[in-house]
Amino acid sequence: MKNNAIILASVLLMSSPGWAGEKEIERLDNCRAVLDELANGSEGIPRDLLDKSRCVIVIPGVKKAALGVGGRLGWGAAACRTDGGGGPWGSPLMVSLKGGSFGFQIGGESSDFVLLVMDPKGIDHLLSNKFTLGADVSVAAGPVGRNAEAATDVSLHAEILSYSRSRGIFAGVSLEGASLALDKKGNYEVYHDRVTPRDLATRAGLDVPTAGRRLTEALQKLSPRRASD
Repeated sequence: MKNNAIILASVLLMSSPGWAGEKEIERLDNCRAVLDELANGSEGIPRDLLDKSRCVIVIPGVKKAALGVGGRLGWGAAACRTDGGGGPWGSPLMVSLKGGSFGFQIGGESSDFVLLVMDPKGIDHLLSNKFTLGADVSVAAGPVGRNAEAATDVSLHAEILSYSRSRGIFAGVSLEGASLALDKKGNYEVYHDRVTPRDLATRAGLDVPTAGRRLTEALQKLSPRRASD
């Protein structure tokens, strides 16, 4: 009887919204840590651009790929504002970043990337399973600093603004040629087919696993509501 109770408890734990694989929990925690660093830094992503963004993609610890000159490889998470962009941040989607011959302008073999999706079509690209930056969607190195007034033209024309962080310093970085894709295996480990990627990106009020809740709470604290264009 005792053994049966233990088995039943294990099954319930694994099927609950708070359960996820160890790698996925670590990944979501690393994404949250990058956002915490962003919030505490004096020179980083301009807050007015963050407030205008529709989705935020965080790829922590991107490293040089084993194959290909200049290629990079990393896994992260994306979260979008729900209810047509006017609601709270939705549940995180697990994503991957691959390819591209971009360099780390601020040095280092490993960097964290943060991408701001500024255009509503960016959500459709994100949910299309895979898209290439610079080909399927326009991307530009984002401006840094608390005030982005000088970067108005960039923010108006680029669908995605991209940043890198290395050694605690944020800087704009070009990611043209890199591809972003949904991480189907990672999403399954976190959600187990309970919801679709579009549900996660657009609907509020869904069950968020504990590991993902900390990430969305960090975003909600940074930018509680979207500013008008």
